[in-house]
Amino acid sequence: MAVPSPLPFPGADAAPGIRREGLTVFVRGLEVAAGIGVHDHELGRLQRLVLDVSLELAPAAVERLADTINYETVAEAARAIAAEGHVGLVETFAERLALAMLADGRVRRCTVRIEKPGALDGAVAPGCEVTLAR
Repeated sequence: MAVPSPLPFPGADAAPGIRREGLTVFVRGLEVAAGIGVHDHELGRLQRLVLDVSLELAPAAVERLADTINYETVAEAARAIAAEGHVGLVETFAERLALAMLADGRVRRCTVRIEKPGALDGAVAPGCEVTLAR
């Protein structure tokens, strides 16, 4: 006896009384080595950053990878910013990453949180959080 396939699964459009209200794609705990900091001892060396990125997209059916934002896109953008060279502030890094994510018209709002472990004695991880929206 054949087992029925769970596909195709009806989307929200096919379910009476159900509507899509939003879609959030996120990457948490992404580690990036970056030249970052304003102090003399931070120049000429890489430091570990831990990033959380949250992308709010317009509500839409998602059936294929092309219908959403690929997680790797977030990682590639963060690594590209690090590869561009030294950045003075984590706030600047966060804003650059948020702007890169907003370059995709499907992204309505982007929040980037960056932790800089080891930057402050006695703290697990100081950092910042930046939110940009259309």
